[in-house]
Amino acid sequence: MIEHIAAQTYHRRQGALHNAFTYGVDFVLTDLTEPQPGLISKNRFNLWSLHDRHHGGPRGKGQGLPWFQEVLKAHDFPVEQAEFLLLTQPSLLWFHFNPVSFWIALIDGKPCAFVAEVNNTFGHRHCYFCALDGFRSIQERDVLHATKIMHVSPFQQVAGTYQFQLAYTEDDIKIRIDYKNQGEGVLATLSGKRRPATNRSLLYAAMRRPFGAVRVIGLIYWQALKLWIKRAPFLKTPPPPKLPLSSQITHDTRDPS
Repeated sequence: MIEHIAAQTYHRRQGALHNAFTYGVDFVLTDLTEPQPGLISKNRFNLWSLHDRHHGGPRGKGQGLPWFQEVLKAHDFPVEQAEFLLLTQPSLLWFHFNPVSFWIALIDGKPCAFVAEVNNTFGHRHCYFCALDGFRSIQERDVLHATKIMHVSPFQQVAGTYQFQLAYTEDDIKIRIDYKNQGEGVLATLSGKRRPATNRSLLYAAMRRPFGAVRVIGLIYWQALKLWIKRAPFLKTPPPPKLPLSSQITHDTRDPS
């Protein structure tokens, strides 16, 4: 199974200095079996491709799905009952960079755990394991908290917390990440309709948003330049986290209204 999510991502800096933007991005949602459309492949070159080495473990040395399953087992998740999905931006030709991907574990078609796989432009990666008590299904109103461990932006400290929300339905997927640090922070969202990936949709995506990861990195640096011009404090890059994954999770419920 592979689906093409022609998504929108929205970012808004919160606090004294304002900056906001919305971009279109192309994600796929896949169960990691061999993709069916001819223009996307697994572990080999194509117009679009998915490679195990890009996900699940150290950057460039990933293990793919077995890594996610081992993480779940370490948290006593019932993997025998689960389905597994990866939500990610695939490589376009030779180019790959993913600010964040999501490993999702489903039971009876409902998300019951996920891992946010976060990458920065300095070559570092840290993963945040998220689940509710007893691995209850995660609803849109549920807010899962994790302590920020890794440096992502030179304009934000390695402090504060992430608040994750995941809405997963048969029709669409919506993710909200609200980073908070003493009145400062960033709100980021990702949302899009779930549609079967086809050669037509994948070819159109490559023509509409060419250059893939090069475009993503270029947009990141463009927003960084705007913040620098606005005189946002610029911080030195600290060492990467010592541990590859953290599970410092609490949660609450947000009023859906």
